Amino acid sequence: MGFKVGIAQIAPALGDVHENMKRIERCIERALDEKTDLVVFPELALTGYTLKDMVPSVSLRLDSPELKRLMDASERLSIAVGFVEESPDYRFFNSAAYLEKGKILHVHRKVYLPNYGMFEENRDFAAGSRFRAFNAEFGRCGILICEDMWHPSAAYVIAQDGCELLIALSCSPARGAQSDGDLYSADAWQTLNRVYAHLYSQYVLYANRVGYEDGVGYWGGSEAIGPDGSVVARAKQFEEQFLTAELSSDAVRRARIASPLLRDERLDITLRELKRIDRKREK
Repeated sequence: MGFKVGIAQIAPALGDVHENMKRIERCIERALDEKTDLVVFPELALTGYTLKDMVPSVSLRLDSPELKRLMDASERLSIAVGFVEESPDYRFFNSAAYLEKGKILHVHRKVYLPNYGMFEENRDFAAGSRFRAFNAEFGRCGILICEDMWHPSAAYVIAQDGCELLIALSCSPARGAQSDGDLYSADAWQTLNRVYAHLYSQYVLYANRVGYEDGVGYWGGSEAIGPDGSVVARAKQFEEQFLTAELSSDAVRRARIASPLLRDERLDITLRELKRIDRKREK
């Protein structure tokens, strides 16, 4: 089955859910004009990133009017979007929702909250506690949010759960100018995305933001990577762009036949050895 995806590489307005909703809805209309089946937005696309004390005021419950509007829009195409989620017990999560056919199919709460350098997410957010793949119209999907991708166990668990399309939402700042003129952050993310795509014979959709907040620039470079590790499409750096790519579930099938690593994985050994390591650490 073939389908078309769009990645909306936008610059969210910090703390302005109303303005960001308008931007997102404009991107959805463009996606529909371009006959896109799935549109993906970056991490915290509805709020911006450096929220600090604004977190409670921009948070949304799953029954909020804003998410209801996106649910209505998902009657026409599937949507993946990042936002601040408020739970019934008044905790706040850096979350991503996947909406399809008028429903929220899946919510991923960011598990790994960075707390080093410029990052201090665990000051304001609670950590998620699971990694799951889920069935969607275009196959079995999984969502990870930025720092989650830098923990190989997260991608491994989702791959073992049957993921064919890994969606990575990010707010990656521009860091580390290199001698070749590229950024360290860009080179690192591109390597990571290709490794996960090739190793697990899955598509990887990487949606990164652009723009500036609190003196920090975000580099963009959103991309779609094929299950053979090839670059299907890549956005420019530091510019807003609506990137599109044609994907096919047949490509996943071909890649998994050519390289049956997932089929041959020994989960029993992995579980046994992880339990052994865990027991050792408890001593």
